[in-house]
Amino acid sequence: MISKSDNKKDLNKMKDEILNMKKNLLNLNFQKSTGQLENTSQIRKAKKNIAKLKFQMNLMLGDKNA
Repeated sequence: MISKSDNKKDLNKMKDEILNMKKNLLNLNFQKSTGQLENTSQIRKAKKNIAKLKFQMNLMLGDKNA
């Protein structure tokens, strides 16, 4: 069974990763607006990765609250 401290560490790690991905997404959007971004599909991939992590985090929080 996963202890509460491990669960908190995982949640904190996910929050940090989401924050870093959001910063990367902002950077990609700036690059797109200035015409420096050649592969615009990176923006879509970044958004999907953020959504996946948020979904996993909500699943973990849901298990905790159930």
